Amino acid sequence: MNSLVIILIAMAVLAAGYVFYGRWLAKKWGIDEKAKTPAFTHEDGEDFVPSSKFTVFSHQFSSIAGAGPVTGPILASVFGWVPVLLWLLIGGLFFGAVQDFGALYASVKNEGKSMGMIIEKYIGKTGRKLFMLFCWLFTLLVIAAFTDMVAGTFVGTGLEDASVAYANGSAASISMLFILVAVIFGLIQKKVGKMNEWVKAVVAIGLLVVMFAVGMKLPIYASKTVWIYIIMAYLFLASVMPMWLLMQPRDYMTTFMLLGMIIGAVLGVVVAHPDMELNAFNGFQVGNSSLFPTLFVTIACGAVSGFHSLVSSGTSSKTISNEKDMPMVGYGAMIVESLLGVVALVVVGAVAVNGTKPDGTPFSIFSSGVAGFLEKMGVPVTVATVFMTMCVSALALTSLDSVARIGRMSFQELFLGDTTDTAKMTPLQKVLTNKYFATVITLFFGYLLTLGGYNNVWPLFGSANQLLAALVLIALAVFLKTTGRTGWTLYFPMGVMLVVTFTALIQKTIALVKNVAAGQATFLVDGLQLIIAVLLMVLGVMVAYSCIRKLFGAGKNSDKEAA
Repeated sequence: MNSLVIILIAMAVLAAGYVFYGRWLAKKWGIDEKAKTPAFTHEDGEDFVPSSKFTVFSHQFSSIAGAGPVTGPILASVFGWVPVLLWLLIGGLFFGAVQDFGALYASVKNEGKSMGMIIEKYIGKTGRKLFMLFCWLFTLLVIAAFTDMVAGTFVGTGLEDASVAYANGSAASISMLFILVAVIFGLIQKKVGKMNEWVKAVVAIGLLVVMFAVGMKLPIYASKTVWIYIIMAYLFLASVMPMWLLMQPRDYMTTFMLLGMIIGAVLGVVVAHPDMELNAFNGFQVGNSSLFPTLFVTIACGAVSGFHSLVSSGTSSKTISNEKDMPMVGYGAMIVESLLGVVALVVVGAVAVNGTKPDGTPFSIFSSGVAGFLEKMGVPVTVATVFMTMCVSALALTSLDSVARIGRMSFQELFLGDTTDTAKMTPLQKVLTNKYFATVITLFFGYLLTLGGYNNVWPLFGSANQLLAALVLIALAVFLKTTGRTGWTLYFPMGVMLVVTFTALIQKTIALVKNVAAGQATFLVDGLQLIIAVLLMVLGVMVAYSCIRKLFGAGKNSDKEAA
């Protein structure tokens, strides 16, 4: 089949899903345009900051559009393009977007509280503690996997191919400029006040062009180890600095770059309209992997991701200015991410060899494929390569800074009692809930997992990510039922994700145990992952049990308290 047809079908299906299903959910749950959102009622200039619709959308999209929607579909393409496409569309519309929107909605309706605090309100304190520990462990996996990916794309030393070294060095230089310029852009907006959206967009695009020009002239060359340390330092800053000063302006500018990448890729498909060279279906068993559950946990973020709910309830809900913006931010950002997953599938399909994906990392396959499309449109190959290298690193880096902040907040919430007043806390509590201490602890354990490398961490990350999505869906179903809203649409997605993820986690645990038994394991790679895998399964069972008992307990959810 021609790739252009696949893209057009996907765009039509996703757009129809947003218009009909997304709006139907918003109508069923209820949107109050006149209600004051947490961004106003709890405004503090750091986390709670009233922001324009596109600013919040850009933060949400940049944060959730990590490595997953590119990496997942390319890795899963070994099963054939048809099952990958079907799961991207079905999962994106009825699983992922519903979860993202639901988490944002529940948080806004509950004073901008995170999913853990929402679980405490509707399920109990024990459920909240277990959930927050699960979330914190999960953020460590994200930090490990994505830090390794980003550092790998920045490596400019010790490479045989000079053109690759240059592209990586330039992308690294641009990324560093992004951090500095984001702070300057944030200060300008703070000084000017409310800036016209069109003016802000023009300024952001102009800054992007300047950063690319400077970065291509002045590449930075360093080893992977050095880049890991630099990224960790950046994550510390992103975790503790006010949202308006670094993360929001950075995500705002990044969104234009990522949208430019998606539009460029789609236009490239229109111009080149290559045939889909992947096989339609390669069977239910490929090599040592079975389609179930491997396909679902591998595609991950392109269809459904528990991490998205942490962004929705952890940061985006605190900046929404009007409830009517929630469908676009929550449901809409996920739709665009699913489209990115389809683009990744089409790209690997265009360069496939003998019906299967070519050799190389998913990032390199995607980067070189889209760069080839852009080259056919007249973009110089050097510019196209640097642009794509920067884009794929930005995909992971913008998720990294959000997850570092969310990991810090999860650690803090683990040790919060009935009060957030430091004067009423014990000395130990004050230390454990200190944002600087929480950030250092989170990054330290994330760094230890990074030593295992991206390939070792990704399967465990994918399984944990999907299990988190299942737990969030159950918790949201409890919230919707307790408050008298329509929640039955979440029952099927949460059931499917529970079965998929526990199957995958059990398989991963068995594989790790075999490595240990065979004497092929090291503690910082297999040992640490085995401990986390077992903890995730135990916590998952406990949280799921608490939520399901509350959801289906006879007569226990009849109180329709306002929210």
